[in-house]
Amino acid sequence: MRSNPWMREILQATDFAGLSDQDIPPLFREVVGRGWALTPAGGRVLAGLRSEAPGPYLDRLAEETTVNGRGMTDYDLPAAPHERTPLLVRRCLAYACACLREAREEFGDGRVKAYVSLSFADTEEGLLTSNVTFCTPLPDVRPYIADLERVRDAAVVEVSVEDCFPGSGRWFGCSSARRAGGEAAGV
Repeated sequence: MRSNPWMREILQATDFAGLSDQDIPPLFREVVGRGWALTPAGGRVLAGLRSEAPGPYLDRLAEETTVNGRGMTDYDLPAAPHERTPLLVRRCLAYACACLREAREEFGDGRVKAYVSLSFADTEEGLLTSNVTFCTPLPDVRPYIADLERVRDAAVVEVSVEDCFPGSGRWFGCSSARRAGGEAAGV
């Protein structure tokens, strides 16, 4: 798993105990349930997000990230960052891992990667929002985020199916236990 410093802080401060598919909002659970498909160009896309009339794409990376990318449902979350952040991260990572497990089943490999980003909306409220997308790194196509560790305007993580450890008490290299003092650090 690769992430930038801001996302590492968020992951370390988030309690992943009990993380499951129940953390995923219903509409996103439906997407997971519809599985994956291949496009005529060989792109790996979530079947529930595939458009009836696909547009022309520059390459497979553009096709996969455009079709697979969505902002995570957050209208029901509290506005305060210390309350909102861990809930939003749990939703995004539960969704990412569920989709990655389905991709491994469908394609027989772990090549699909998830990219989760969190940033503050450019609105009066300035709420933390998030986006999740999926793509398959290819040797002949530029990386989705070339220098992920240096991203400064968002918290970003690249997740592979190997980073998801359901039932082990560990998710994303972080212990599911709360941090020092019994409380998760606010971000």
